[in-house]
Amino acid sequence: MSGELGWLAPLMFGTLFLLLLTGYPVAFVLGAVGLIFGVIGYALGVIPPELMQAVPERLFGIMRNDTLLSIPFFTLMGLILERSGLAEDLLETVGRLFGRVRGGLAFAVILVGALLAATTGVVAASVMAMGLISLPIMLRQGYSPAISSGVIMASGTLAQIIPPSLVLIVLGDTLSVPVGDMYLGAMIPSLILTAGFAGFIALMALLKPQWLPPLEKVEKVTGRQVLSALVPPLALIFLVLGTIFIGLATPTEAGAMGAAGALVLALVKRRLSLDLLRQSLQSTATLTTFVMFILIGSSLFSLTFRALNGDLWVEHLFDQLPGGVIGFLLVVNLLIFVLGMFLDFFEIVFIVVPLLVPVLHKLGIDPVWFGVLIAMNLQTSFLTPPFGFSLFYLRSVAPKEVTTGHLYRGAVPFIALQLLMVAVLIGWPELVRHESAEEAAVISAVGDLSAASGQGASADEAIRLMQDIAREMRESK
Repeated sequence: MSGELGWLAPLMFGTLFLLLLTGYPVAFVLGAVGLIFGVIGYALGVIPPELMQAVPERLFGIMRNDTLLSIPFFTLMGLILERSGLAEDLLETVGRLFGRVRGGLAFAVILVGALLAATTGVVAASVMAMGLISLPIMLRQGYSPAISSGVIMASGTLAQIIPPSLVLIVLGDTLSVPVGDMYLGAMIPSLILTAGFAGFIALMALLKPQWLPPLEKVEKVTGRQVLSALVPPLALIFLVLGTIFIGLATPTEAGAMGAAGALVLALVKRRLSLDLLRQSLQSTATLTTFVMFILIGSSLFSLTFRALNGDLWVEHLFDQLPGGVIGFLLVVNLLIFVLGMFLDFFEIVFIVVPLLVPVLHKLGIDPVWFGVLIAMNLQTSFLTPPFGFSLFYLRSVAPKEVTTGHLYRGAVPFIALQLLMVAVLIGWPELVRHESAEEAAVISAVGDLSAASGQGASADEAIRLMQDIAREMRESK
């Protein structure tokens, strides 16, 4: 990026990360940095005053975004189901169903983790519920503490990639692609990853049978008990995902139906109470407010950053990378993997991904495929020390004989499987299938940023247009 004031964008980016290290709330850091550098840019004549009029429009645009309404709906659905004992019913029934198989409890945890991901979509709820119920039983039966801890934490992180994942919602909004396409695109990769977890347990049962013994005494489970445990979550999955995929409902409408269905399910099971409803609504409001404040802060930051030609600076950085598209993907995934050790996934999505959107357009990369790839990578942020949230969730409920070392060792093979799935998606992008796939650009392994064609992001074009108009108006005076 050329120009006397080309240093403003790198300085703004560096200031952001320095302030993030102070531990101050991310939403306020983003908004403050955006406003401060906006004033500096205006004082130096880099940002025209007309551009500042876009600030309220962007903020009200966030409030009018129907897609973001699905976040509180899906969160409320998950919290009601978690508090109404869905996890306990599933774990008890499926655990008895697979108990006689070597590694059966681990298989049960993976299956229940996938079902909870498709219904509750809350990582903390899944990990803590399985840690409270399954981990003590697994340890009593002689299971390896490391393998037991690892499979519980990894199964909980499936909520990050299996629809209706909140990560896919915010990625779809950030990348300006339909959330339904994100859900459809993530289905095959999420099922492959779930099968990969089960395959790893099966391999360990063969190589180290003493780590995964079968249960000695298992109560017989009837078909009626199995149906009673599995039909409600499967019906809710169809109510949410089925209506989206067959085109009967938008993600927001499906989220509303899912929340209503969760209330009905809790009422039928006679577990719905005013206290449960109050706690669920309070937690939903807290999470939604957290997301909205980060989104508002990131919107202010990105508006100023692009006005300072920060997007051109980012493009110039990736222009210097060897390897074209593959080089870009490797660097981006490595960056997100490292940031995941320290930042929350919402923060990564709202800070890093918007900066990459113009580069995606220039390289002709399918944004749905890229979003699923990033969501797959973000799973590792829950397992990687020192701040992997699943490590803390399980540590808070694990028995004393399970040490932090067990948690770390148990997480390593599942982190490797998640990274392997990232590599598989890069090698076989056709695994991400969605309705607009045939219209999307095909990724080329020999592409080069400097030679790539395509249009920039619409936000960048609007900012450039407003800057040109303001410049022409000043010159005409």
